[in-house]
Amino acid sequence: MTDLLISEIAAAVRAREVTAVDVVTAALARIAAVEPELCAFAEVWGETAVRRAREVDERVAAGERLPLAGVPVAVKGRYGQRAADAVRLTAAGCVPLGATSVPAPGAGTPWQTWGLGAGGRTVNPWRADRVPGGSSAGAAAAVAAGLVPLATGADGAGSVRIPAAWCGVFGLKSTNGSLPHPDRTRLSTPGAVARRAADLRAYWRCVAGADGRTMDVAGGTAGVGDQKCARRPLIAVWSDSLGFARTDPGPALVAHSAALRLDDAGVVRLLPPDDAPVRLDDPGPAWLALRAPDADTGARTGGDTAAAHRLRTVNDRRLAELFGRADLLLTPTTPNPPHGHEGPGDRYSTALTWAFNLSGHPAASIPAGFGPDGCPVGLQVVARHGEEEVLLRVMAEAEERAGLRAPLAR
Repeated sequence: MTDLLISEIAAAVRAREVTAVDVVTAALARIAAVEPELCAFAEVWGETAVRRAREVDERVAAGERLPLAGVPVAVKGRYGQRAADAVRLTAAGCVPLGATSVPAPGAGTPWQTWGLGAGGRTVNPWRADRVPGGSSAGAAAAVAAGLVPLATGADGAGSVRIPAAWCGVFGLKSTNGSLPHPDRTRLSTPGAVARRAADLRAYWRCVAGADGRTMDVAGGTAGVGDQKCARRPLIAVWSDSLGFARTDPGPALVAHSAALRLDDAGVVRLLPPDDAPVRLDDPGPAWLALRAPDADTGARTGGDTAAAHRLRTVNDRRLAELFGRADLLLTPTTPNPPHGHEGPGDRYSTALTWAFNLSGHPAASIPAGFGPDGCPVGLQVVARHGEEEVLLRVMAEAEERAGLRAPLAR
């Protein structure tokens, strides 16, 4: 099952070539084999998952067309089943197998780049002495190791893109406000990780509908992504710093090499750096001020919210100017490689991602290759507001035409 697209799994279940119970049982067996070392799950819902798979088989036998029938998925955290995207996936026939690990409250390392599973700390599937990223830590680790083909997440500062990069899979952050999300600050937004770009497209076409059963997840009519990518190559701008970040040479080189492969394959046309310089103000202080518990009251604990809004306005204007000249912005997903379980020190792994939580732009992480430490590196791709389909098309062409693929860990 690790080699099949989720649309292929669902088609086989709908054709009754295989049962949803068979698919779910196989996935649970792989979890049982790998999970003791990986610790990607806070909870595994074995009996419940098999029962739900049996219900999917009954619905299929009754003639109900479920676009994602029998597809095993994982949801972020113990309350992940309540998230809007998870509800729509379940309505489409997906079977949640468990809750993936996230950082435990009040413990561990800063910046939530780690996870705590039921059996202990979540390890990076490529190097057990390194963290998987976070806070969607278990989601990316489980997908990279082939335990599930798709896992939901949420991205408040890079929480989908960072673990996607460090585990070597595809990750999608949606446009802020495009899907329901309970975050009071509106900095966080739903997203997902997958080993195949087409699986993220199926995810998006499912959850972006009114309910999970209204979308043709394998196809559909041409949207903005299809139209824009038909006018390939897309114009892209590269930056390894966004004008303020200190990016290590290793991730910068690997990500830039991936960007050049996209250019060579005709997926994008990179503008010369002098034609479209990227100079944002560091969003860190603004993000921290707006995220502070008392930010709604205008108090200063955590930072000055008035200054945060001024910075956001400046960066929004600069990004609008950039996207007036280019279709995409490319950066390394993180300025540093995965750190050890002792913590990141004084580094902000979020330095290149949280600007787009402030601005609300959709963004993705594409597997770019491996750094000198043997850990994966991600290439971040940012598009205009509402252009998730553009990102999904770029991810698909990165995989198919530029050879930027997510290998199976372990």
